[in-house]
Amino acid sequence: MVTFSLRAGSRQGRILVIEDDDANRLVFTDYLTYAGFTILALASGANLKDHLRAFQPDLILLDLGLPDIDGYSLLTTLRASAEWGHMPVIVVSGYAFPAEQERAQCLGISRYLVKPVHLQELIEAIQTVLRCHRATPPPPESP
Repeated sequence: MVTFSLRAGSRQGRILVIEDDDANRLVFTDYLTYAGFTILALASGANLKDHLRAFQPDLILLDLGLPDIDGYSLLTTLRASAEWGHMPVIVVSGYAFPAEQERAQCLGISRYLVKPVHLQELIEAIQTVLRCHRATPPPPESP
């Protein structure tokens, strides 16, 4: 687990990165930190809800091919949660087939980017998703 924040006064947003590949996780963490985001980077999806509660992210950057639990299962768990069900998720995956992308879309992701991803494209996707998410009021809670 790695947590970074380069710019103490900056509040671009808090991003939970779940990526099992060490090199990708490091590149995402370094680049997003440099861009002003606060990052918690995890190598697996274990204890996801504990990390969500402790870190309180604004967005999740998710790889689908994880060693312990696949990203689709994490998305299903996340969407079933009353507390985290509306958390924006951007998938960054090597799964490039349309069926895989459609499956993730059906689980309510905000964007799907195929690796290798251009880092500027990643930043633009994150900023767009966060801007839209912040502009949309949360749904009313069920009685």
